[in-house]
Amino acid sequence: MSNLETRPAEQVCAAGEQGDGIELLSPRDVPLGGPRAMNVRRTIPQRARSLVGAWCFSDHYGPDDVSVGEGMQVPPHPHTGLQTVSWLFEGEIVHRDSVGSLQAVRPGELNLMTAGVGISHSEESPAGRPPVLHGVQLWTALPGSALGIDPHFEHHGDLPVARHDGAVVQVFIGKLVVAGERLDSPATTYTPLVGAQIDLEPGAELRLAVDADHEHALLVDSGDVTFEGCAVPPAGLGYAAPGRPTLVVRAAGGAPVRAVLIGGLPFAEDVIMWWNFMGRTHEDIARARDDWMALVAELDPSGPDGGPTGYAAGAAGRRFGQVQGYASGPLRAPALPDLRLKPRARPGQG
Repeated sequence: MSNLETRPAEQVCAAGEQGDGIELLSPRDVPLGGPRAMNVRRTIPQRARSLVGAWCFSDHYGPDDVSVGEGMQVPPHPHTGLQTVSWLFEGEIVHRDSVGSLQAVRPGELNLMTAGVGISHSEESPAGRPPVLHGVQLWTALPGSALGIDPHFEHHGDLPVARHDGAVVQVFIGKLVVAGERLDSPATTYTPLVGAQIDLEPGAELRLAVDADHEHALLVDSGDVTFEGCAVPPAGLGYAAPGRPTLVVRAAGGAPVRAVLIGGLPFAEDVIMWWNFMGRTHEDIARARDDWMALVAELDPSGPDGGPTGYAAGAAGRRFGQVQGYASGPLRAPALPDLRLKPRARPGQG
């Protein structure tokens, strides 16, 4: 999923201060697109906290009625320096990208796209789709050692699941230990990470053995739930600093709970995230935008940038390649802000 904001704020991603308790982060509503935009609830990045491990972006959407209208329609757009993680609770989305992937994702399946040096993709609700769309879109920041890798895509439809005392845990990224059972996702990662869906029956309690060096956060989709004894409301994110070898998630007695756990080793690098680009310097972002807009000018003749009709021969060899089969042309990047983009100091570095 793209960040479709027309005036995206500069997001300098650095971990916030660590405390002994659970830090509660409230979402902000973000419309994706025009007057009939689909709204999402974004919990990271925000000023209070922009990273959980390498997780740098969290959008939570639905349940939305997509039985009429177009549903989700995100035209071709670029990414650099990150991975996109598509995870659904209900519905179906079709992914197309510039490395030739055409893949539907459904509940319990993972679409994982690694941008590396640069990729473009689209997402859409297919014809004959289920009537409801509901899920999360997550991004992870790639470390400096992986920024230059070739873009690639993975789909995993058979992910590990554990069932224990009224809890169901499905790990889509990394690994978790549930009641002594180790769950390992086959998905490729470049920093130590974990991502899992947690479903609890009313009154159920789940104790997870985790790496005490990692930080974690629980994004609540539905239900009355506590995370390490702290109530986290639906659409909210509860953050737990490193130092906990066990995490406890508990559902109240009234209704079932569904939530997503993310976590990882605190990210050691300060990065700049602007629009759909991840980089280390202003020049990284400006170069990526220039490269994308040069391609847009060539691919889409209908806009102010001009260009020949249709997708140009040879466009696939450029940095972001081309997405075949989507009904409309690519998104244009917003204008860069007048001020230079630069990282802030990490906590404790002045």
